[in-house]
Amino acid sequence: MTDFSLIETLRYEPGAGFVRLRLHLARLTRSARRLGFAGAAEAEARLQAAVRDAQCALRVRLTLDRQGAIAVTTAPFIPQPSDALWRVRIASTRLDSSDRLLRMKTTRRGVYEAARNEFSSAEADEVLLFNEKGEVCEGTITSIFLDDGRGALKTPPISCGLLAGVLRTELICQRRARVARLSADDLQRGRLYVGNSLRGLIRAELVV
Repeated sequence: MTDFSLIETLRYEPGAGFVRLRLHLARLTRSARRLGFAGAAEAEARLQAAVRDAQCALRVRLTLDRQGAIAVTTAPFIPQPSDALWRVRIASTRLDSSDRLLRMKTTRRGVYEAARNEFSSAEADEVLLFNEKGEVCEGTITSIFLDDGRGALKTPPISCGLLAGVLRTELICQRRARVARLSADDLQRGRLYVGNSLRGLIRAELVV
């Protein structure tokens, strides 16, 4: 498995710095260690250098390959409106819960691109993926959260075959979310959210 790199996509805010930086670096370091990738220790310095003269909010993308080569790119970032509502649909493409690489954020994006391509941007803002058992996993670029009115948000466990999202990790650590296996029917029984570290939590409406 050498044909991919690790990725971290962060938001930078002038005056405040990188959002959830420690969680991003921890995930990158953990994934690099498990896969035998070198160079993770250099990531923070490269990130800080990339935003040294930044005057606006940025989307910052860092990649790390097996040899330890790091690349950082930036682009202006416009936050989602607080009342944003994303239309989401369910893909026929399935994730393999036994694929441990799904737990890490990498450039190996084929299954997510296949799911996204099932619907046009006019039909869906995000597309949700299930695993081979019919369990809810994640969106193509987001983690999934369900408010069923019983307290903390529910989010699928990593063992279902999904990314350990940084926003997801933060909400679990804050006890604002807890892991629970979800079915398609469950998504109809509460308020649905999708989200990631770049964009935060976004209210979602399932289109069936």
